[in-house]
Amino acid sequence: MSQQATEVTHRLVPSPAGRTHLVEQGTGPLVLLVHGFPESWYSWRHQLPALAAAGYRAVAIDVRGYGRSSRPGDPEAYRMLELVEDNAAVVHALGETSAVVVGHDWGSAIAADSALLRPDVFRAVGMLSVPYAPRGGPRPSTVFAQLGGDEEFYVSYFQEPGRAEAEIEPDVRGWLAGFYAALSADTMPAPDAPGPHFVGRGGRLRDRFPAGRLPVWLGEDDLDVCTGEFERTGMTGALNRYRNMDRDWEDLADFDGAPLTQPSLFVGGALDASTTWMADAIAAFPTTLPGLVSSRILDGCGHWIQQERPAEINRLLTDWLASLPA
Repeated sequence: MSQQATEVTHRLVPSPAGRTHLVEQGTGPLVLLVHGFPESWYSWRHQLPALAAAGYRAVAIDVRGYGRSSRPGDPEAYRMLELVEDNAAVVHALGETSAVVVGHDWGSAIAADSALLRPDVFRAVGMLSVPYAPRGGPRPSTVFAQLGGDEEFYVSYFQEPGRAEAEIEPDVRGWLAGFYAALSADTMPAPDAPGPHFVGRGGRLRDRFPAGRLPVWLGEDDLDVCTGEFERTGMTGALNRYRNMDRDWEDLADFDGAPLTQPSLFVGGALDASTTWMADAIAAFPTTLPGLVSSRILDGCGHWIQQERPAEINRLLTDWLASLPA
């Protein structure tokens, strides 16, 4: 591997958010990596050197509201349309006209909508953990309110400004450790245990997190990095993404049922609730992802897929990237 491929550069570039922080490694065709909740550019730490070594310019961003990127005060500033324009602005700020975009968790949805809304910029799209599901159906808040019976679905729990912050911010490190463990293959609750995606009446989300053991992919130093970011920024910017789902549903009305036509990739974990709850979305890929190159479900893998299975994800990503038209 050349010295150039191993060098990591942190940069701040102008974007509609104000400034977007990114971490860059390698040279070649641009691959933009978009993280999910509650993460940062650091969730791509295993992919940056692998993509660089394979001949790509790998760039992992902090989504607006996270890390060293700008954190607008208006909750409406975190709607999907704004995040898509941030991504396009990053591509142009790097002197490029096009990129492949790859996302995980919320980043998967952001990547998908970036490809949908800006096909002039994003020539291919990779989605990890959360499959593409076109806009459609009832208003999201209505759907989420109906889940769980007497319990409250976590997305509904995140809606009220300040509520989840009051649970998380007094002990960011403990909350993150529990949340990561709850969705990791080696530490998640047993199938017959109360689900960690729901809040009991009068309870907290963390009441159902496993305690006392970090998942194998998460070292103490890794947890320190993640904790330090959120202790500095607070959680509101990250949570505001959830608070715009109804606005996104309204904003994207013209794209109801729209397919993604660019070359695409999906990789999910067999033990991840996202792949089971959204099994119908995966089954619809022949219609919704007509450019799908590869779709894989990894046995024994949880939600944090590129950190739980870095070597496998790196291979799938580089094989897919190599298959794309130049």
